[in-house]
Order: sequence, then C-alpha cells, then structure tokens
Amino acid sequence: MTTTAYGDISQRTAAYAAKTMLSHAEPVLILQKFGMTKPIPKNTANNVKFRRPVPFSASTTPLVEGVTPTAQQMSYEDVSATLYQYGKPIEITDQVADMSEDPVLKDASMLAGEQAALTTEMVTYGAVKAGTSVFYANGTTRVGLNAAITLNKQRAVTRSLKAQKAKKITSILSGNVNYNTTPIEASFVAVAHTDLEADLRGLTGFTPVAEYGSRKPVCAEEIGSVEDVRYVLSPELAPFQAAGKAVGADGMVADDSTNNDVYPILFFGREAFGVVPLKGANSMTPMVINPGTPSKSDPLGQRGYVSWKCYHAAVILNQTWMARLEVAVTDL
Repeated sequence: MTTTAYGDISQRTAAYAAKTMLSHAEPVLILQKFGMTKPIPKNTANNVKFRRPVPFSASTTPLVEGVTPTAQQMSYEDVSATLYQYGKPIEITDQVADMSEDPVLKDASMLAGEQAALTTEMVTYGAVKAGTSVFYANGTTRVGLNAAITLNKQRAVTRSLKAQKAKKITSILSGNVNYNTTPIEASFVAVAHTDLEADLRGLTGFTPVAEYGSRKPVCAEEIGSVEDVRYVLSPELAPFQAAGKAVGADGMVADDSTNNDVYPILFFGREAFGVVPLKGANSMTPMVINPGTPSKSDPLGQRGYVSWKCYHAAVILNQTWMARLEVAVTDL
C-alpha cells in the first residue's frame, strides 16, 4: 500500500504560507440527478429490483349485453441490478500529522468524499452509455463517424423517444446530502462531454441558460436548450477515443491524430435508468483512524487511515426511453 509519508509533503521555507487553501479541480457529478433512485436499507440483500406493472392493451371488442367479459390479470416485470462495494483507504504516518503544516487529515477526508462520488458517477456512466438505442451523426456505425450533431439528428432521437411513449423528466435528485427531489419544467435531458459545447451552441434554436428568464436550469452544469431537450455537460463523461473515421479534411477532434474521437450524447426520459444514489446517512461510510492509535498490527501507532466505502448499482430500466447519439466534435 502506498503511504503518505512526511517526505512526500514538501515544506515551504523563507516564504509566507497562506492559511487559505487554493481551490482544486473538484469532480463534476450530474448523472445521478436524472435516474430513478432507490436507496437500499442495511441488512437486506446485494440485489436491487426495480419493479413496474405491464400495461394493458386497448380493449376494442364491444361488450355483449348480459355477458361478463373475460377477466384480465395483472402482471409485473422486474429489472435487477447487483450491488457492488467500492472503497479506498489513504494511509498517513504519524510524522505527517505531527509535523506537516498542511491540514492533511482534513484534506484527505474531503478528497475521499469526492473520490467516492466520482466513483459512483463513473460506474453509472459505464452502465447508461451501454444502451442499445443508438443513433449516429452520420453513417450507420461508430467507425464511420466524422460529423457533428445537427438539429435533425436531435429531432430523430426525440421522435424515437416520443414514439416509445417516453415521459419527459419533471423532477431531479437535489444536489445536496439530503434525499429529496426538485421539480423542473418537463423536458428530455441530454448529457455529454464539455467538448460539445461549441457545436451545441451553434445549433439552430439554441437558447442559453442566461436567456431562460423565469425558467430555471436543472443544475449548474446546464448550458441551454434546443426545442424540448436540455443539455447538461460534464468533463467527466469521456469520449470513445480514436473510435471514429480516419482523420481527413472534416476538421474533427482526434486526440491521436489518426482517427476521430466519438462523443456519446445520452438522451433521457423519465425513469430511463435507475441508481442507488450516494445520498443519505447510510449510503457512504467514511472511516478515520488517527495516527497515534496503537493496534496489534501497529503497536506504536505510526500509521493512520482515512477511508471510504459504499455500495452502488446502476441499471437501464427501459432501453427505449433513453438513446445514445454518437457524434464527432468540431476541432476549434
């Protein structure tokens, strides 16, 4: 195990050390705001089941006078997801606690919480971007992609969602430690990487958040809307690198200068996917063992730990109520 030792943290000499810590690059978390949430109580099971009734078809046969129609039965379908445990310790020596000018234990606790949240975000991203309802900016496969998003492609996606009776999102999980929701104006929500911002702002009919007026954004990461789709961007939602068409004169982003990078835009209707959220008192367990605490394995108390662990699951609940539009991004 890698240990944070005193020699790893350089001290400043002949200089004034400001007491206020500089801001750092915090993770950007958005996906769990838009999923159906199901907190799991302790001592239950490691499998989560999202359950829904199967709707009846139309009954178009006229009733016959005096004849009782045949009864129909209720039926349900389950969508299961297995809970997995995630976690990570940070080992700190007693010399760090005794001699370092920096609040190492406090900062370690903060970073551990952020790592826990980012971990669940990436697990959720891996689950939802594997959906089977897929559209392409051009062509019919990922390897041929060399075009940016267009309004017609967005309309193709929303037309498909509406044809499958996908409901628009009307509330999202609140962005605080409490487990509650916030109402929003009915709309589909699309999430994607921040590299797409320029192409999205160039779409016909794009309305930036600054021009919403009394309409509220769904979260701080929303940049605007086009028709009935609201766009939320995060730098955490990485593209499929070098998965598109070979670089040519199309002018698309290609980090390896060989093949275009392919960016998934994930469109969601209500209850398209489900998550066990990182919310509430029992969702994430932080643990701190201060250096100086003797134990059988550490009789001198030379090591301390800041750790976290949590259980998390993410699962697509309805493949046709969400869609993935794969696009290239204009190289600026």
